[in-house]
Amino acid sequence: MIEITENERVVVIGGGITGLATAALLARDGKRVTLLERGDDVGGRAGLRERDGFRFDAGPSWYLMPEVFDHFYKLLGTTSAEQLELTPLDPGYRVFFEGRGSDTLDIRSDREKSLALFDEIEPGAGARMADYLDSAADTYEMAKKRFLYTTFQSFLPLLRPDVLSRTPKLLRLLAEPLSSFTKRYVQDPRLNQVLGYPAVFLGSSPYSTPSMYHLMSHLDLEDGVLYPQGGFVRLIETIADLAREEGVEIVTNADVTAILTAGGQSPAATGVAYVDADGEARTLNAEIVVSAADLHHTETQLLPPHLQTYPEKYWQKKTSGPGAVLLYLGVRGELPELLHHSLFFTEDWADNFGRIFGEPTSVPDPASIYVCRPSATDDSVAPEGHENLFVLIPIPADPSIGGAGDDRVRQIGDAAIRQIAEWAGIPDLEERIVVREEVGPADFERDLNSWKGGVLGPAHILSQSAFFRAGNVSKKVTGLYYAGGSSIPGIGLPMCLISAELVLKRVHGDTSTGPLPEPLIRRRQR
Repeated sequence: MIEITENERVVVIGGGITGLATAALLARDGKRVTLLERGDDVGGRAGLRERDGFRFDAGPSWYLMPEVFDHFYKLLGTTSAEQLELTPLDPGYRVFFEGRGSDTLDIRSDREKSLALFDEIEPGAGARMADYLDSAADTYEMAKKRFLYTTFQSFLPLLRPDVLSRTPKLLRLLAEPLSSFTKRYVQDPRLNQVLGYPAVFLGSSPYSTPSMYHLMSHLDLEDGVLYPQGGFVRLIETIADLAREEGVEIVTNADVTAILTAGGQSPAATGVAYVDADGEARTLNAEIVVSAADLHHTETQLLPPHLQTYPEKYWQKKTSGPGAVLLYLGVRGELPELLHHSLFFTEDWADNFGRIFGEPTSVPDPASIYVCRPSATDDSVAPEGHENLFVLIPIPADPSIGGAGDDRVRQIGDAAIRQIAEWAGIPDLEERIVVREEVGPADFERDLNSWKGGVLGPAHILSQSAFFRAGNVSKKVTGLYYAGGSSIPGIGLPMCLISAELVLKRVHGDTSTGPLPEPLIRRRQR
């Protein structure tokens, strides 16, 4: 626990959603906060790309766990309803299957409709899936109450009757992979893929993700999928605005080059060194430094070896989530064949994931890909008479594959476009593309300092989940904290908001396991 006064300074490194959220919470807590962002604008992976009237969300596109977003906003004296216009998606998404033509599945954002669909595909599966979703909901609520909002600074708060009574179940769920767990409930390979796909949200494979994460099915099959009008950049804009209203100073084009320390045998963070927009080297003093940048970069590049809690040898034993080629496509005409979210699943999933996570790695062909068509829900993201498509092709986390403009990245994108055209029955898709941009692993490494050029962060395999995941505090430097998808609780926008809250808990020495109390007062007016 660090005792600091209201007049002392906190520096936050990184202006993605985690950095903005952390800065806002610390400022509301009374700290004087400066956020330094390397890029021209804030947002990071959740930034905005604009071209010829198209507005592309740079990365995140699934709005799940709405109560986590609302809780975060309430900590700042507002609500999701006040900040965002959220549109429910029903069906939540459509799934295309290799070799099955128009035989698609539309997954509903409603428990009873989901159970009816499963029973229609596999008679009797509806009753079994009721038990599956009950288990998923129970596990999810337990995770929120005891595991997601804890820093694991102390394990004593976890020794509660509700945790202890579930310990045998939790151990079973940790020991069994999701892929085999789902087969105890459904046999149809298509349904197994629907239940196994949430592993991808966690940067992992259903063959290595603990079945604990079947809790994710509660989110899309029962809780529902939402979309913030204006795109996910709107989410970033609201948090940045709230941070500024709390007094946060946001400095862009500020490339942090080192975390400064002093103290000899007991070093403490004293600030950061950075290069400003004019190329001038500067320093900024602080009593607390929070890095919301990629943890591998923070540890191995911003700290000297003797002060690294997670040195290079630590990362050599870790498993990265997937890399990706991302396509941003502006398309002439309508695309009713695609929903807001569409998934394209190959038949041999084991081979697909083996190529991404196995040794040696290779690019899957065909790949199981994801397509987002936000223009199905939001008129503001594309010019009239056009559609906006975001395509994610999971590949190995390997910067040597290249980035924008490289032949290999272009070829992977070409193959994905042909696959979408063939599987969804849009034969003229390629010739209707009027805007095309692409991003590859080398871009993630260069622009976001992403470890191995990965698109998400360390995979949520057992040895990288919960208290096995990198912690949110340096063990070598007092006053240095970590936040974001590389550390606890993990990958995804909701996890990033929780990660910001965990920093505030660390600063106050709060070892509670649940969310912080929501303030009764309204947002301060400045």
